[in-house]
Amino acid sequence: MPTLEETAVATAPSTAVSTITWFEIPTSDFARAIRFYETIFASPLQHHADWPNLAIFPYQRPGVSGCLAHGEGHVPSPSGVVIYLNCDGRFDEVLGRVEEAGGAIIEPKTHLPTVGWVAQILDSEGNRVGLHSTL
Repeated sequence: MPTLEETAVATAPSTAVSTITWFEIPTSDFARAIRFYETIFASPLQHHADWPNLAIFPYQRPGVSGCLAHGEGHVPSPSGVVIYLNCDGRFDEVLGRVEEAGGAIIEPKTHLPTVGWVAQILDSEGNRVGLHSTL
């Protein structure tokens, strides 16, 4: 029987293998959520007129990204799936801006051998979100 790698069809010349391809973080107050994430990461989110209810986290292809999403069906929650956002090289700075931006630290910075550093926060909308750094 062929392996997954042998049967996979590339969709782009530089396809990266990843279980996650996209994520959406729900918002109740879209502008507030944008300010929160732009503040803690000290980086603007991408806005596009064709998708007025999405604010996309910056990324480089073939990397994985996602967005803040607003509208019907996008309900913030501290329960359910937790995504971890990349904070390589800036973990302490990002975590240090969470509370001043309107969020809360619910699991402090913790070192996991072979994984790196992690923490969990509640964002401005009440979503539980993980922060991760291998550095």
